[in-house]
Amino acid sequence: MKKGPRQDRMKAEFDLQDVDQLALLGPKDVNLHFLEKCFGVDLGVRGRRLRMEGPAEGVEALQDVLHGLVERVRQGQFIDGVTLDYVCSHGRNGDGDHPDGDFEAQVLMAGSGRRKSIRVKTPGQQAYIEAIRRDDVVFATGPAGTGKTFLAVVMAMDYLKRQLVDRIILVRPAVEAGEQLGFLPGDLQEKINPYLRPLYDALADITGAGRIAKLLSSGVIEASPLAYMRGRTLNNAFVILDEAQNTTIGQMKMFLTRLGVQSKAVVTGDVTQIDLTGRSQSGLVHVREILQHTPGVGFVDLGGEDIVRHPLVQRIVEAFEEASDNGNGP
Repeated sequence: MKKGPRQDRMKAEFDLQDVDQLALLGPKDVNLHFLEKCFGVDLGVRGRRLRMEGPAEGVEALQDVLHGLVERVRQGQFIDGVTLDYVCSHGRNGDGDHPDGDFEAQVLMAGSGRRKSIRVKTPGQQAYIEAIRRDDVVFATGPAGTGKTFLAVVMAMDYLKRQLVDRIILVRPAVEAGEQLGFLPGDLQEKINPYLRPLYDALADITGAGRIAKLLSSGVIEASPLAYMRGRTLNNAFVILDEAQNTTIGQMKMFLTRLGVQSKAVVTGDVTQIDLTGRSQSGLVHVREILQHTPGVGFVDLGGEDIVRHPLVQRIVEAFEEASDNGNGP
């Protein structure tokens, strides 16, 4: 007996008119294959039409996601694996307060040369940027890969370019991640360079290593260990305290009271990666209780859904969180 057509399958077409297909579908249609696997839908491109066939639920969800992706492309974004992984997971799960079609990938810094434009990629990152613009002190916590440090550096360079501040100060506690490195050779700058390398990397990604070296040598960008902040007053500066989960309560108070006029501070950290002896000593853990309702102070919590590194990073973070919840983690 011949079976009739399945009622839960459907065919549809998506208009790609005036859309950069390379930016949307990726080299050799790599994004197309990703979408096929993600939604269980067969896809094919004929001219300016994207044809799709599969389960009705998958086709409808894919259409919603495609609208959001096309909007990103029209704003100049090149769709990569990280972006696809994010929008596909949200398109399928239907959670979150910002469906992708309503989320505008805001440009933070225009591209030049070989560097692409820098944009926020998730609603959580957008909330982070808005908090930096709104409040003079912002605390951003979240797992690795959520853009805490990188976006803080982007905003610092933006403020410097627009002459809203005169200098950028990068600060980090000199605490090793579970290892004792011993005495490091060289002068002060050479000793602290390993601790500040993530901040240097973010700066180099934005403006290039050559220009960063000039700004460092001229003092427009200053890098310092947290211990050398005591007694200073930081005026007209954008100050970034990275890896703040490794500050004590006393160090956190000392840092926050360094701010002078026309200054802004962004404090970033991951409270699941504290390298101090005893979690209760972390200033980043306790500062929320103290400053939660203080005007001019903002708190942003980024999560796994905001991870914009390799998609595997999100799954690794989730696996560790699950193990910790089950009593198998640190």
